[in-house]
Amino acid sequence: MNRIKITAVLFGIVLFIACSSDDGQKATYALQSFVRFNFLVSSNNQPLEYPAVNSGLVAQSSYANASVNTLKIPVTLSTTALSKPVTVDFSTTSNGDESAFSVTPSNQLTFNGAQLTDTIYVNFNERWSTSQSINFKLESVSNPSIAIGNLNSKAPNDEFTVNLETVNTTYTLSTNRLELMGTVGEEISFKVNFPNGYIPSEIESAEIFQFLDGFDYTLTQEDFGTNRNSITYTLKLNENLQNDDVFYQTIISLVDTDLYTSFGNRVLQIVKPINTLRDNSVNTASNFYNLSDGFYRTFGEHWNDFNNDGVCAWQSFFAFTFPVVVNADDPNAVLFDDLGNNDPQDDIYHHAFKIGFNTTTSPTATTNPFNLKRWFSNESSSSTNSPGFNIPSAIEFFPENGNSTTNGTVLVIPQFLTIAGTNGNTYTISIAGEGTYTDLGNGLFEIDLEFRATNDALFGGTISSSYKIYNNNSYTDPEPLATNECLTEYIL
Repeated sequence: MNRIKITAVLFGIVLFIACSSDDGQKATYALQSFVRFNFLVSSNNQPLEYPAVNSGLVAQSSYANASVNTLKIPVTLSTTALSKPVTVDFSTTSNGDESAFSVTPSNQLTFNGAQLTDTIYVNFNERWSTSQSINFKLESVSNPSIAIGNLNSKAPNDEFTVNLETVNTTYTLSTNRLELMGTVGEEISFKVNFPNGYIPSEIESAEIFQFLDGFDYTLTQEDFGTNRNSITYTLKLNENLQNDDVFYQTIISLVDTDLYTSFGNRVLQIVKPINTLRDNSVNTASNFYNLSDGFYRTFGEHWNDFNNDGVCAWQSFFAFTFPVVVNADDPNAVLFDDLGNNDPQDDIYHHAFKIGFNTTTSPTATTNPFNLKRWFSNESSSSTNSPGFNIPSAIEFFPENGNSTTNGTVLVIPQFLTIAGTNGNTYTISIAGEGTYTDLGNGLFEIDLEFRATNDALFGGTISSSYKIYNNNSYTDPEPLATNECLTEYIL
């Protein structure tokens, strides 16, 4: 059976200090080959896996595992050179139900000159109900000159223990919105992600979705395969959605089960939007992003009373802004980059009339679309908990007469956002809105819109707020609005 090998940062020739921490003897230096467990965890206690490296981490002798994901335990050989393969035998013991897991390989690891780290894979076949432990021990090496364990008595790392704790299984949708072209037989796919893995037999019998169907389709679950981090679902459209004046929509929602808890994106909106004839060469959206600037932002003013002094005022904010990437056959696609070759398969297309708000600084970072982070007093800003603070497809432009380069209307693309508090409370908020946009001259565009958000538990229904958004910060401060009615902060 082929096994995936995890490459670690190793020294081809290593000078090690061999010292006894027990007898206080003076350190001696020796050139010695040795093999040991090399299990590293990040600052959030997650196992470090290839290709991630961190030379500042210390190998652990145990790990508390609350996941049913495959656990990868690297074993590393440090040596001057290997003239032929080396095998290391190990043993596995457990104080619990051994049918709950399987180990690959069963008892032997292999090393050669090009591969000095091998991996023990622990696969979990069923959910354990009580705490138990799995102990691994390096027993012998085919080359007697290679020592077992680190060359010290304080942290030899010749044994490694996995402590199985209460399982915490959760899931989330990979996205909150997908668009259809509307042709019968069309297929689109989405994933349900499981950060802590899943047991296939539990998912096979579980009803994890609720449906609010607006058109006829078939939803198929793809084979589980070996990846226990996600499941792919494919939606196949069974009817033509070709009335350009109709907005078609189906909503698929994740629900909690006895064993799996939903978080993050819980509602998926699948739509075939109204089709409005527009001249793609106008490319209005391109005025609002600049991919050559990794920190490009649009700037805004938001009418609110977040300091709770009873007086509404404009408050400045910004959000990192990006184009919306689409397929070449999208009716509003414009070619952005052909990557300098004649192969059309790798060409990059952008939507001529849509922009989104996102961030690329880290996987869990978020930006501040529509100043939403100021709407709440205790929001979680991590995209894991509050993916709604990133809106990849947020605003759509409709040029006047379909071809104006200076003005038209805008739409806040209707969708469902998930936002959570630091207290763990989570809310699904539906958003919508509309307004106008105008070219003010000298490259400055202004969007003037009313933004609406709906959640009965949080807002008591639908609330609205006024915004002005600009493609750069050269604007003058807008005049105060005549009304003193505006938003105050909400506690999540």
